[in-house]
Amino acid sequence: MKRILTIMLNGDPMPQLLMHIIRFVMPSKSKPLKKLLYLYYEICPKLDAQGKLKQEMILVCNGIRMDLQHANEYIRGNTLRFLCKLREPELIEPLLAPARACLEHRHSYVRKNAVFAIASIFTHSEHLMPDAPELLLAFLEGESDGTCKRNAFAALMSVSHERALEYLSGVFEGIPNASELLQLVELEFIRKDAVQNQQNKSRYLRLIFDLLEAKESTVVYEAASSLTALTNNPVAVKAAAGKFIELAIKESDNNVKLIVLEKVNQLRQANPGVLDDLTMEILRVLSSPDLDVRRKSLELAMEMVSSKNVEEVVMLLKKELAKTVDEQYEKNNEYRSLLIHSIHSCAIKFSEIAQSVVGLLMDFISDFNNASAVDVISFVKEVVERFPKMRSSIVERIVQTLAEVRAGKVYRGSLWIVGEYSLEEKDIREAWKRIRASLGEIPIVASEARLLEEQPDSEVPLPDTQVNGHAKPSEKTGSRKVLADGTYATESALTSQASAKAKLDAVKAAQKPPLRQLILEGDFYLATVLSSTLTKLVMRHSEISGDKARTNALRAEAMLIMISIIRAGQSQFVKAPIDEDSVDRIMSCVRSLAEFAQKKDLETAFLDDTRKAFRDMVQVEERKRKEKEDVLKARQAIQVDDVVSIRQLSKKNTMDGAAEEIELDLEKATGGDSATEDLSSKLSRVVQLTGFSDPVYAEAYVQVHQFDIILDVLLVNQTRETLQNLSVEFATLGDLKVVERPTTQNLAPLDFLNVQATIKVSSTDTGVIFGNVVYDGASSEDSTVVILNDVHVDIMDYIQPANCSETQFRTMWTEFEWENKVNINTKMPEGKGLRDFLQRLMKVTNMSCLTPEASLEGDCQFLSANLYARSVFGEDALANLSVEKEGEKGPVTGFMRIRSRSQGLALSLGSLKGLNKIGELTV
Repeated sequence: MKRILTIMLNGDPMPQLLMHIIRFVMPSKSKPLKKLLYLYYEICPKLDAQGKLKQEMILVCNGIRMDLQHANEYIRGNTLRFLCKLREPELIEPLLAPARACLEHRHSYVRKNAVFAIASIFTHSEHLMPDAPELLLAFLEGESDGTCKRNAFAALMSVSHERALEYLSGVFEGIPNASELLQLVELEFIRKDAVQNQQNKSRYLRLIFDLLEAKESTVVYEAASSLTALTNNPVAVKAAAGKFIELAIKESDNNVKLIVLEKVNQLRQANPGVLDDLTMEILRVLSSPDLDVRRKSLELAMEMVSSKNVEEVVMLLKKELAKTVDEQYEKNNEYRSLLIHSIHSCAIKFSEIAQSVVGLLMDFISDFNNASAVDVISFVKEVVERFPKMRSSIVERIVQTLAEVRAGKVYRGSLWIVGEYSLEEKDIREAWKRIRASLGEIPIVASEARLLEEQPDSEVPLPDTQVNGHAKPSEKTGSRKVLADGTYATESALTSQASAKAKLDAVKAAQKPPLRQLILEGDFYLATVLSSTLTKLVMRHSEISGDKARTNALRAEAMLIMISIIRAGQSQFVKAPIDEDSVDRIMSCVRSLAEFAQKKDLETAFLDDTRKAFRDMVQVEERKRKEKEDVLKARQAIQVDDVVSIRQLSKKNTMDGAAEEIELDLEKATGGDSATEDLSSKLSRVVQLTGFSDPVYAEAYVQVHQFDIILDVLLVNQTRETLQNLSVEFATLGDLKVVERPTTQNLAPLDFLNVQATIKVSSTDTGVIFGNVVYDGASSEDSTVVILNDVHVDIMDYIQPANCSETQFRTMWTEFEWENKVNINTKMPEGKGLRDFLQRLMKVTNMSCLTPEASLEGDCQFLSANLYARSVFGEDALANLSVEKEGEKGPVTGFMRIRSRSQGLALSLGSLKGLNKIGELTV
């Protein structure tokens, strides 16, 4: 039976089997077989070629009637469920009496299925059972089982709105004490009835307010959803949002938490300012250990922060931040980063709390790990640029923390702030003193060499070498030495080298000031930042102070420090030798210090241009934030010529916008909200599957709908014979799955036919759809197979441009292990430069450019940019473009490195057809 059902579901009706199944399967008493039998009845053809009921179905009808009177309640229930799917009145009519009798059966399983069967019969064949609403109403009034009452009310609601309203009015006062299932279906009815009968709305709202206090979470959720659908009153909206937040705190399922938080977010967007008082309640959700839930609640809370509650919010975030230092959570570092970003956004929006926030974060900087401390420094850099009044106090605080910092990135950021914003003489002197203390004794090489000499000689035992189980006598090679007691001592070259290495390792491992330690460990990028900072401090001191002797002393000391760092980088005391770029940068600082008095341009470059570059970067970030907000506002904006809905003046049967949620969900599910494509775009999606000389010509229109691919296949019979049992069979490679197959058809000579197949897509990995057309000839034994061309899934349908910060990009670039390096060699049209190439590349790959516009201004012979996109499945795709153009008419050459977490996405993006034909595109 299972094999027969599978074959039939794949499109072969197998009409010849009906009589055999009636003879051999229908009399069986096996319950699993009985279940399969009713599945067969559901899908088998019940009408003949003339559209009349087959004679065999009389026997089937008799079997169904006997099962409706069966002693076993589960067979009765299963038969009643089948009755809901029966549409032929001739079959249903003899079954009416036993179906009615089932309403009075002793077992609830039979009764709860019987009410749905009655409703289905009334819906599709009203003349067979015209009294169904009265029957269901009478059943409801006499029924005591909760599930049966729920099913009966749902059935009554579907067949007669008036009768359902009559019943609801009779039991209205008892609804708060009804069972959970009944409350849910009654709430569904109330939402629909409130649209049709506005006069009942006030009493419905009172009832829903009572149901908000129900014990069951499902009832509370539905009541809150119904309340917001029926009214936009601020009190009601706030009450519903409060209940949603309670559910987010109380429920253990993380999916439930995310769903109800999204509900609150929708309420916030629809009712600006109404929910601001609930910000602290939303932050209670942070008690959940799940990072996604915490992220969602923080994002929501940050949108609701106002000047009234910002201090409370920041205080709570401070406590959470302290917990991440004292306690260990799962994904502790990511949570800490979320908190820092939230505090950051609060401080930028509300300058009055920026001072206390900066102080707090600076207190934690030594406790934080590298990534969190870098986030803090980035935040401090932005604050110190935005709020000039706070510069002096922030610089003073940073200078005090220099001795506690242990991470190179944090030290770099701190030194940059000190060099950029130490604007007074006392600040410069204090910063200089702290930097010198953190650097230790200068020159570095001389002091380290002295430490090496002071190290006591350590005896390094040689490893014993055994020969046949006996120790091999050591060979006394080397120079003889007379000890204090007059005896000779032997010192081998091996002992001498090991001793020297041990002494050097001891010097390297010795405790050193933090800045000196980082430089000796090979962080020469930090050394270049230190050189730049010292240069800025000397130049600014020269600018604001008249003490020339002091300036010259600082200049000399700065030069000594820089040369000492270069010497140290070339000595044995560092873990890795200094690179040429760092030497060039440090030497340029030395030359600038020597010449800045004569060349004022150097002073401008160090003191003004670097600040201006950072200011421009902050403004770009602010512009991006504002553009994002403007896009969100534009979505919610009401145009000047939009219709204004005034409920008091509208027709009674007009549906309120808020009550259309179910219809909107249905529209989304069926793709009604998707953007319409133009004709040329549709034609580009038509794929030829067979050749013109094949007996069956086939072509498919490939339509992408969210996570599904729908193949609309046109089949043309090019022969002068009827093609029997013609079927199109599809199979897939990759993360694709055929979920709906075309049915088997007969195709007349020179006729055509449209069939559809649905394929589910689960990732952006490269997928291929292949298949064939199979049909029978004059005799059923002669089958012909026509192979179809492969259809390749276009991943561009699933890739969308996205944005992320530079820090996030760098973090992901480091984490992602799959890289695809694509060589680029293409010719651009005359007059088009590398900027045009970048625009075309972004169009081909659906990626957005993260490199600031200021960095791409002008035109030159080379270009480097970072690109980012995200798939609809949540996969990140990063790309780094590096190209050059030789001359005005030369080709664009270079490469693009694509990284992602999965191999498939990186390879798919790199193998795009248009990647090497970008110059031929029109933008």
